[in-house]
Amino acid sequence: MLEKVEVVDIGSDGKAIARIDNKVVFVTHAVPGDVVDIQVKRKRKSFLEGVITKFHTYSELRQDSVCEHFGTCGGCKWQMLPYQMQIEHKGKQVKDQLERIGGFKGVEVMPILGSAKTEFYRNKLEFTFSNKRWLTQEEITQETEFKQRNALGFHVPGLFDKVVDIKKCWLQPDPSNQIRDAVKQYAYDTGLTFFDLREQVGLLRNLIVRTSSTGEVMIVISFFEDRMDEIESLLAYLQGEFPQITSLNYVINQKKNDTILDQTIVCYSGRDHIFEEMEGLKFKIGPKSFYQTNSDQAYVLYKVAREFADLSGEEIVYDLYTGTGTIANFISGKSKRVIGIETVPEAIEDAKVNAKLNKIENADFLVGDMKDVFNEELFGQYGHPDVIILDPPRAGIHTNVVEVLKKAKATKIVYISCNPGTQARDLALLADLYEIKKVQPVDMFPHTHHVENVVLLNIRS
Repeated sequence: MLEKVEVVDIGSDGKAIARIDNKVVFVTHAVPGDVVDIQVKRKRKSFLEGVITKFHTYSELRQDSVCEHFGTCGGCKWQMLPYQMQIEHKGKQVKDQLERIGGFKGVEVMPILGSAKTEFYRNKLEFTFSNKRWLTQEEITQETEFKQRNALGFHVPGLFDKVVDIKKCWLQPDPSNQIRDAVKQYAYDTGLTFFDLREQVGLLRNLIVRTSSTGEVMIVISFFEDRMDEIESLLAYLQGEFPQITSLNYVINQKKNDTILDQTIVCYSGRDHIFEEMEGLKFKIGPKSFYQTNSDQAYVLYKVAREFADLSGEEIVYDLYTGTGTIANFISGKSKRVIGIETVPEAIEDAKVNAKLNKIENADFLVGDMKDVFNEELFGQYGHPDVIILDPPRAGIHTNVVEVLKKAKATKIVYISCNPGTQARDLALLADLYEIKKVQPVDMFPHTHHVENVVLLNIRS
């Protein structure tokens, strides 16, 4: 136990930093200036990790969290940090990783573009049903025997089979909270069983709620057991109770994991998709589609990418990891031709539909693994890239892709990343041929340590 330790800084991954005996101590839910007692949970040569057991003094910087689940649910770890401090630390994180991981000294990082909304900014949430509700400390000390411990909410960080029962989430706008609560109450009233992850039994597994800037709502309920009478009764109840649901879907997933990308999703009522809109363009969003989860900031992000690309209308642009083609379609009006590449077939089908929907005729979309299809043969068919836009997963780009990028020698590369660490690593691999011209962080996820970063690379002369 470390007693009366002052928290001095904010580190990576949303953790706060204290120091004792020349060692760094990482803790969560703390603010610089807090004086705390820390129970050490993990020891390493150069650092310790622990949990706060007592606050002696609260920092003047600390603000009250709005959510009653703060500190238990792992979703918004920075609610106690004023938003201005959050974005300052995110900008600092980008600069630090460019220097420390990428080896880029003295690179100017433009001030981060903050989110106008810091609450109710997400367009998608996935809730988990569990018969192993996480008990509060107060409930544990009461030594009460609970007849049932059903929950519908989010996983407790680090505990795969425990779920926090969410009463109100501040991340997604209405009717997200109302729908979640209605489903839970209906399940209680009718005796529907909640999933037991360890025993692999129970009817109700997951609830996905998607909302859009156009006001449309999509629901996907994942069931574990194939009990159609109970499934259809719940869906009929939702259809009647929430007529604003545009797309009501279900899936029976009997696998060990929760992912439904490889499952058949059935549309029970309404359309099998909803629409998102940006600058007059419409984007079809299906149950399996990827779309940036902060619609307003996605628009900010894509405008930065388009500005960095600085297109005249004569360029051939390759949009790698295109997803549902949002960026490709967004920049098509200022390009001669856009080629979007993605590994998920359903996403590419959505991209093609989106292009047709918006009467875009200069965009082509291809399915394939980037390291296999992005090559000279492709350039021979569709043209040599003048500009390349990259928006890869958190793991970054494959080394084979790096080599093809070098061979392609596009004049510019616009690299968008949700992981500045792997982005910095990839930029270092391209540094012999490209130089960093601009760096613009964009905050997509207030109250978390996550940040999107856009980097413009110009080919060296």
